[in-house]
Amino acid sequence: MSITRDRILMCPPDFFTVDYVINPWMAGNEGAMSLDLAKAQWRNLRGALSEFADVVTIDPQPDLPDMVFTANAGAVYRDKAIASHFMPLERRPEEPHFKQWFRDNGFMLHELDEKIGFEGAGDCLHDRRGPWVWTGYGFRTEIEAHVEIEAFFDVEVVSIRLTDERFYHIDTCFCPLTDGFLLYHPPAFDFDSRMAIETRIPPHKRIICDTIDAGNFACNAVNIGDRVFLHKASEPLKARLMLAGFKVHEIELTEFLKAGGSAKCLTLKLTEPPHA
Repeated sequence: MSITRDRILMCPPDFFTVDYVINPWMAGNEGAMSLDLAKAQWRNLRGALSEFADVVTIDPQPDLPDMVFTANAGAVYRDKAIASHFMPLERRPEEPHFKQWFRDNGFMLHELDEKIGFEGAGDCLHDRRGPWVWTGYGFRTEIEAHVEIEAFFDVEVVSIRLTDERFYHIDTCFCPLTDGFLLYHPPAFDFDSRMAIETRIPPHKRIICDTIDAGNFACNAVNIGDRVFLHKASEPLKARLMLAGFKVHEIELTEFLKAGGSAKCLTLKLTEPPHA
């Protein structure tokens, strides 16, 4: 095991609410969440993660309810970061706050052309064994961003296309795990993307997430070493993860699911790649 603890960026949910709809999960949940419960659930997640990683925070900002989802701040590779440029107009005011945080914390920052949509580590995930990054497109990140990611990070990009609007970022349905395992929901991707995944990840390393587990955001998990933190998983899925050597931590995050996010969305791992 590495003696260096992961660093994770989170943002307190002081101003979190659901008052607009930018993904299918939000529809019907406007005004339906409890801020007190959301704060308690966020604290529980932070506390659980803090046992295994160093959690740092960025200050929340009024009128930016989705800033709590720090996975979308940008993508990180060693001391470099690529700032997000959000597709939904509602989230664009978050951008200067995250950019300033990266600069203040010593990252070499790359800003994409404003014509290119890119939503950070929601759509850019480091494989936990291979020297490449899985990068999504189809809804919130545009494939034009992939060339710039590959050039700036100097790393191979494997492009995978989302086809189900309920899974609008790849981190909602795709979670690379320690030692090259992969927890994912295949129906969220097109044929060519599933072929790319299956070509790189051998069958014994693929952990399939079914429709019910995917709907509970089981793939939107935080992996630290042999630990997997998630909202909820079925007994068969937990058994499969345990068989692969993982310890599963279920942490209720119902209020964040109402906005289309869960454990992974609430975090940005700052120590990437894992094999550096």
